[in-house]
Amino acid sequence: VLRCLGIPTRVITNFNSAHDKNLNLSIDKYIDMSGNNLHLSEDSVWNFHVWNESWFIRRDLGSFYDGWQVLDATPQEKSKGIYQCGPASTKAIKEGDVNLDYDSPFVFAAVNADCVTWIRYSKKRKERIYSDTRKIGKFISTKAVGTNSRVDVTANYKYPEVKEISFKISYSQYKNSLMDDRKILVTAV
Repeated sequence: VLRCLGIPTRVITNFNSAHDKNLNLSIDKYIDMSGNNLHLSEDSVWNFHVWNESWFIRRDLGSFYDGWQVLDATPQEKSKGIYQCGPASTKAIKEGDVNLDYDSPFVFAAVNADCVTWIRYSKKRKERIYSDTRKIGKFISTKAVGTNSRVDVTANYKYPEVKEISFKISYSQYKNSLMDDRKILVTAV
């Protein structure tokens, strides 16, 4: 419909798309002390999700947010009381401007949420034991104009993932560092 009105529009596919039900910008999984899954969160990760982008001037948000806007014709959550999603600026998503209207936090989480695993000891006590900051928002793509080729538009939605620096460390060095109360990144070899 938007193309019929002369508005540039394209289909976008996001692989490993987060569905952040509670809008805390993370996909939470809870386990008990035995490692059994506790079904305490409605968050999920979908193999892929598809939405549209259309090119708009955003007088309501300011010219910085002009350009491609996310519109989801199949929203799974209510926004302001009705099932709708967008238009959320891809620039806002990339910059992490999640306090803007039009479902920016939901779209940000879809492409950039952290997957966090918690041990739940009691109703009042939980501990984060694992966080994967790279799983969500892979190969965000659209179809090339005039061909069937894939165009990667991931950089329109997020900055490149930070790469961890791996190094070897002896157990005694690791143990001493804990005693010194210093935080270091340890990568198992």
